[in-house]
Amino acid sequence: MNPVLKECRHVSSQAKIAVVIGSVRSNRFADKPANWIADFARANGTMDVEILDLKNFPLPIFDEAVSPAYGASQNPVARQWQAKLEEMDGFIFTAAEYSHGPTAALKNALDWAYPQWAKKPAAFVGYGGVGGARAIEQLRLHAVELQMVPTRNAVHIMFGEYLAVVNDGKSLSDFPHLVKAAEDTVAQLAWWVKATKAARDADLTQSAKAA
Repeated sequence: MNPVLKECRHVSSQAKIAVVIGSVRSNRFADKPANWIADFARANGTMDVEILDLKNFPLPIFDEAVSPAYGASQNPVARQWQAKLEEMDGFIFTAAEYSHGPTAALKNALDWAYPQWAKKPAAFVGYGGVGGARAIEQLRLHAVELQMVPTRNAVHIMFGEYLAVVNDGKSLSDFPHLVKAAEDTVAQLAWWVKATKAARDADLTQSAKAA
């Protein structure tokens, strides 16, 4: 087995997920859905939740000679990013939609890791003219290539809801269909977190016995 693909973390009892803020723009909207979905994830009661802001990981455009799937990264920020991802058992990404796709910052952050994503579930909270649907569909394809498990359910914040939050002081929780979508998405993510974490931990235990 390619050693880069091996899980390096210790078996632990408490699952931990990250909410990844996928936009680095000034005056961005992303903080609102990130904090909102994090509250739903905490309320689920089965996972520790941490918010990861790409602004705190100023990754350059991926430029290394070797993919992180096949070798260690040389960039120190990338190594910090990968170490933080390694702690996680699953992810929720905020997905702004730019030009029918995800943000360049988020795609680049995905490219800067590989084994740290593998065999872990991913869920999405999209926003934009069609609720970030096109960005989320592209991100699901990227997730599969990274050996992740993208959830079927997602949250789609349409432009009218976005305007109500930004201009009228509404909360995302003022929209019952968004609350239902958030609850369903988090529940689905939690199921996959439990399943994939158990499988990864079993692999680690088996490897330790064989060592």
